[in-house]
Amino acid sequence: MSTNPWISRIALPAALVGLIGLALASLGIGDMTLGLGRIWAGLRGTDHLASTIIWDMRMPRLVAAILVGAALSASGLVMQAYFRNSLANPGLLGVSSGGAAGAVIAISLGWSSVSIWFLPLAAIIGSFLALFAVLVLARSGASTERLLLAGVALNALLGAVTSYVLSQFTSLYNRNTQILFWLLGGLEDRTWRHVMIASPIIAAAALLWPLGRQMDLLSLGSQEAQSLGVDVRRLRRYLLSLSAVLTALATAIAGTVGFVGLIVPHVLRLLVGPEHRRLVPLSLVAGAAFVLACDLISRTTGGVRLGIVTSLIGGPFFLWLLRKQT
Repeated sequence: MSTNPWISRIALPAALVGLIGLALASLGIGDMTLGLGRIWAGLRGTDHLASTIIWDMRMPRLVAAILVGAALSASGLVMQAYFRNSLANPGLLGVSSGGAAGAVIAISLGWSSVSIWFLPLAAIIGSFLALFAVLVLARSGASTERLLLAGVALNALLGAVTSYVLSQFTSLYNRNTQILFWLLGGLEDRTWRHVMIASPIIAAAALLWPLGRQMDLLSLGSQEAQSLGVDVRRLRRYLLSLSAVLTALATAIAGTVGFVGLIVPHVLRLLVGPEHRRLVPLSLVAGAAFVLACDLISRTTGGVRLGIVTSLIGGPFFLWLLRKQT
């Protein structure tokens, strides 16, 4: 794939500048608009009202959006390297569906009203149970095709569990509403406790960068990577686990947010090429900027849910990719 070297050099700085600009917009836009001067005063604590708005309300949502975007984008990058397919995404193996099922069960049983920790914990448990099912299959030496088929079946099964719980065990209107809003994805009312839950994303993402060269070799094919000294089976299990951790943590604090892991890594490959040591940091920054931009759209369009915004962008993009590749 031929790429413009100039674009490759400026891609990461441009993404960082864009992320900073979106972060400032996120801090300033809301029921009470804050200019740059008041944002700066609020960050320093010299304006009490602005400081309360920024540090207690907008900053946790901002940081949560950055973590969710970085996690989903990095997870999509891993899946595309694993399956050697630029249309792969984090939802292929049922991890997102597992998180959704766990969260829906927690809400329907009333656990989410007991403590703020129960809902994300249930989502993480559901995601890791889905991962365990996939890893059991992978440990038995399953091919990539069998893993994909297992992911399709697991997604269908977990979707049925979610639908059944939604229809049978939630007679209370407020719980039904909470489930539907969670399934549509969003970052409303995020607090520093949610950020704390998602903080392992930073460590998980940091583990990706040293794997850049091995991911490059894996993209060439299993036999080629094996001949060049890569323990392919171990690398694949590690990548699956890392992708699932990233997806589970993102799902736990934002609900179901689709297409981020498809759009961002795919566009970046077109712009800067397939080298993963370059793609990993760029995917983290660009993914964070993308979700932050979508969250701003959600906040300024009458409360349209984040998952709806990403789907409205990602759906046509995916159809365009399919048409382009046929």
